[in-house]
Amino acid sequence: TKLHPGVPENLRGTYLGLASDAAIEHLASLGVTAVELLPIHHHLDEHRLIELGLTNYWGYNTLAFFAPDARLASDPAPHRVIGEFKTMVRKLHAAGIEVIIDVVYNHTAEGNELGPTISLRGIDNVSYYRLAPDRRRYLNFTGVGNSIDTAHPRALQLVMDSLRYWVSEMHVDGFRFDLASALAREQHEFDVRGSFFDAVSQDPVLRRVKLIAEPWDLGHGGYQVGGFPPGWSEWNGKYRDEVRAFWKGDRGMAPALVTRLAGSSDLYSRQERGPYASVNFVTSHDGFTLHDLVSYERKHNEANGENNRDGDNHNLTWNSGVEGPTTDPQVVATRRVRKRSFLATLFLSQGVPMLLGGDEFARSQNGNNNAYCHDSELNWLHWDLSEDQQDLLRFARVLAAFRRRNPVLRRKHFFRGVALDASGEKDITWYDAEGKELTGAGWAEPSLRCFSFRISGKAPDGVLNRPPQDDPDTLLVMINGSQRGLPFVLPNSQERWDRVFDTADRDWDRRFSPRGKVYRLRAFGVAVFRLVAPAAA
Repeated sequence: TKLHPGVPENLRGTYLGLASDAAIEHLASLGVTAVELLPIHHHLDEHRLIELGLTNYWGYNTLAFFAPDARLASDPAPHRVIGEFKTMVRKLHAAGIEVIIDVVYNHTAEGNELGPTISLRGIDNVSYYRLAPDRRRYLNFTGVGNSIDTAHPRALQLVMDSLRYWVSEMHVDGFRFDLASALAREQHEFDVRGSFFDAVSQDPVLRRVKLIAEPWDLGHGGYQVGGFPPGWSEWNGKYRDEVRAFWKGDRGMAPALVTRLAGSSDLYSRQERGPYASVNFVTSHDGFTLHDLVSYERKHNEANGENNRDGDNHNLTWNSGVEGPTTDPQVVATRRVRKRSFLATLFLSQGVPMLLGGDEFARSQNGNNNAYCHDSELNWLHWDLSEDQQDLLRFARVLAAFRRRNPVLRRKHFFRGVALDASGEKDITWYDAEGKELTGAGWAEPSLRCFSFRISGKAPDGVLNRPPQDDPDTLLVMINGSQRGLPFVLPNSQERWDRVFDTADRDWDRRFSPRGKVYRLRAFGVAVFRLVAPAAA
């Protein structure tokens, strides 16, 4: 809200700015049901950043687990800060929007054995931190010098008391746990039966809120996507990487994309977890924005003061032909289509879609994929939108509304690929571009870049044998991951379909019924159709 013209100037960039009518109206127009905030616990700025004139803008350097950051309030008086946070939560709730906060219990701002010493280290270093055998150095599963020892009862109590406080007193609806694997380590290894999970699952306050893991840390065995217990959702890092790889053009990625579109049952079907265990995302605060994802192949982090050494080098991006800004009409058009197709993939996938703020209108960080240290216009959202940005925002709103209207996109159970009734229609069926059902041999072809799938309206939530009059829409989705337009044969020429949108068409929202048996889908396109006339029996 820092630059939002509809937010009162004295409230921009604050809790109350997010609670303003203008901010809530924007969220509501997108159909947002929950906002996930970066860390709002009080934190410190690292000395190195202060010397460079920068700041830990994202807040991942926590000091106090019970204190909302005063820098995000319009009035820094402690009681005012707490009041403003509660007002924000109350107003978002009134608009039907939940509040999830990102919590950093895996480490604190006290760094490694060289300090600074400002809090837990001075109180009880041995109890609160994971130490090496010599007790002079720290076990560093987090990459920032120290790791909180949640296997110790007093450290675990601190974390649990903080969690309960934010639910009971501040009324948040859930948590996203930064580097959550570090919290679940017993001694050294990740343990799904460890004390942290036991404490959370048995707590009567925390059992009723949303628990979302960033399911990895930097230690051995820390990558645990799919490894968290029932009751937890996860940031699905495999979804991000494999969706990016497919649209980047990597060979052999079609089967992986199909698995992610269908809810990642390979990761979450065990232990009675369903599609909602998967928080799907293409971009997050950490990495490229959506616009930069299609505009850069290399990170450009020079402004961070580390000679471009920081930030991830493995971004799975393609710049669409030119690195960075360009006026080349072909490149601009390609980027426009690819952004829409990324968003369409996200909102057509089973699971929970997570959208990075600003991606709905293609904000850019100029290729910086680690903009954590900039409290400046590099990070702030710019609301003076170009025509292209306005069009993408309109597409995002249409896409979210389409998902909301169609329960087949929000299933509680995984697809089974079995016949639903005597007609032989399956809950989901996959086809090649020629309209033939894809089998194992077809999926094994590394060059496969184009396919379609049909989701039956007869079983939107995994419940079979629904009365026909209650059936929601049956959908057909075509995906062209190649660099050229291709004809797609409709699976059944006797059926009549209504086109909902086509990301590769400049008039993407033009509604019509395709004539004949073939629909031509341009390069990098995603087209969605709604069944309006089934085939005659």
